Parts: sequence; structure tokens; C-alpha cells
Amino acid sequence: MFLRNYWYAAAFSGDIPELKPVARTIMNEPVVFFRGSSGRISAVEDRCSHRAMPLSAGHIDGDVIRCAYHGVEFDGQGRCTRIPNQDRVPASAHIRTYPVVEKDSMIWIWMGAADAADPSTIRDNEEHRSDDWSWTHFYFHVKCNWQLLVDNIFDLTHLAYIHANTIGGNPNTHFTADTKVNFDGERVQLNRRMPNSVPPKSYVDGKGFTGNVDRWQEVEYHPASGMILRVNAGACDVDTGAYEGKRDHGFKILNVHCVTPETETSTHYSWSICTNADKGSGVDKVVFDQFYDTIREDEDALELQQMRINSDPDRPFVGIASDGAVNMARKLLDKLARAESDKIAAE
Repeated sequence: MFLRNYWYAAAFSGDIPELKPVARTIMNEPVVFFRGSSGRISAVEDRCSHRAMPLSAGHIDGDVIRCAYHGVEFDGQGRCTRIPNQDRVPASAHIRTYPVVEKDSMIWIWMGAADAADPSTIRDNEEHRSDDWSWTHFYFHVKCNWQLLVDNIFDLTHLAYIHANTIGGNPNTHFTADTKVNFDGERVQLNRRMPNSVPPKSYVDGKGFTGNVDRWQEVEYHPASGMILRVNAGACDVDTGAYEGKRDHGFKILNVHCVTPETETSTHYSWSICTNADKGSGVDKVVFDQFYDTIREDEDALELQQMRINSDPDRPFVGIASDGAVNMARKLLDKLARAESDKIAAE
């Protein structure tokens, strides 16, 4: 299942260097991203209309991309602008282009009907431009269906087992957390509180906690403003205002999880980690490194899960009590898929 009429974060700005094409398959469609000499990002289909040569193997000259095979050139709107040794450029030589937006150091792409793409609906990720946060980003190519990644981000009880040596903590703390799931038909929100709990290793390394903490985890998924999940987590010393919104004195983490389908069984997973750990002190790098290890652990687990699903794809999952947020996210995606299918059928 793919949802096309939504904005997807295809990459971070630093992943698309100037004058170097970058190929990505998105929803089974080959796309090439390129940044011309003007600095503007473009996204067109990764196929020359002449002999199907991938344009990602070509060269960028100014703001056009030139096919490596016979030198046919295309601009960022997919128009064929030059064919060597002939003056006439037939309309059939033009290729598909995709609406693309660069915002808050992220590259957003729209895979559906171009006339429905509204950049104003893309949510802000202000942590990427705030002096109050230190941040970095990573990219993983994960061999699993994209919905398994969404499930994983909403299923925070797995932290105690998969991530025992970093952000996990005591299993009982996770399974007894004060948990609330909100679903308003357009977004899913998960809020978890773990008062007076032992801080996990990453939190101690990031803030130097010496005693118990009041810990929080908040996940938001609102596809209409972009197909990303934002996870706000952290901890403060016990009874110092964490649950009243007084958190600046504590340890704060904001993760932006960009889940973009490549195929039915593979996903582009770009993500950022933002923290209020002291910039330049080395503490922020310790936190970044541990979260990289954490996400790598997720990748390993999800690829094993997909491997077993592939061996018996029609076998259903068995639900357990902690699946509430996961079930709501699946319900939301199913609702959006039905609505998109009904709209296409009506047209």
C-alpha cells in the first residue's frame, strides 16, 4: 500500500550536494534529485526518454541534467531542452517531474498528482534551525515494508529489550508507563510518562543524572502535514516540573523520523536527532553516536521481521495490550488509503 498524495521527506539537504545527481527509487518509481548551479533542488524521473539511460549516471551543467549516453538534456521541470545534432525537440521527449520543496534542511517530494501539491501544508521542523538545539542526521536503507517502521516508532515498549544498553531502561518501567493514545481521525498522538524511574544510559551520559528521573515520550504522526513522525522524549530530575512543561533544565531529545517507501519491502529511512546537550562539549556527539547504534538495532530487528513475514505473508499478527498506538496508526493509514482509492475511482 502506497499513499501518493502526501509530502514525503526524501532526504536531508546535505544528502543532495551541488552538481551531483542522487538516485532514489520511491514507491517503485526511479527518481533522480539534482541541485543545479542556482542551488535549487529538482526531482525528475531517472530515465532518459531517448534510450532509457538512467539520468543519475549523467552530468549536471548549470540547472540541466545531461544524459551520459547521447547528451540529451533536461531541465528541472522535466522538459527536454536540447538534443545534440537536431533543432527540433518533440514533446514526447519530455519526462516526468515531481514537486519538490526544501525546508528546514529537508528535501520534500510529492509523488501524487502535481496540481494537488501544496507546500504550505508541510509542517515546520524548527529544531533544525534553532540555536537552542544541536542536531545531526543519518540515512538508512532498510529492507522492510515502510509500515513496519511506523509500527516500530509507535511501539515504545520494545525499547527495554532491543535497546537495553542505550535508551531502554527497566522493562517493567515501560510496560507500566502512564500511557495515553489520541486519535482524532487525522493524527495519532502517543504520550507516555514514567515518573521516578531509573534513567537509561544515554540519558546519564547526556545529562549526568545521579538519581531517578521523571521521563516522558511523546510521538506525533500527522500525514497531512508530511509523512514523518516526530518523537519528543527526555527526562528531568524527579519533581522538577517535567509534566508541567518545565523541561529546559532537563535532558531533551527530538527525533524526526522520515519514513519513505522505496518498494513494498524496502524503505528510505532518514532521521535526525536533536538535543539540548551542550554544543561542542563532546556530550552531544556521545548522544548522537548512541542513537545511531539504537536505530541500527531497530534496522536489524525490522529486517529480520520482514524476512519472516516474506516466508508466510498471509499469516496475521496477534495483538497484545501494548499495541494501542500501533493499531491507531494502522487505522489512520487504512483510512487514508481508502479515501485516496475512492477519489481515484471517482475521477
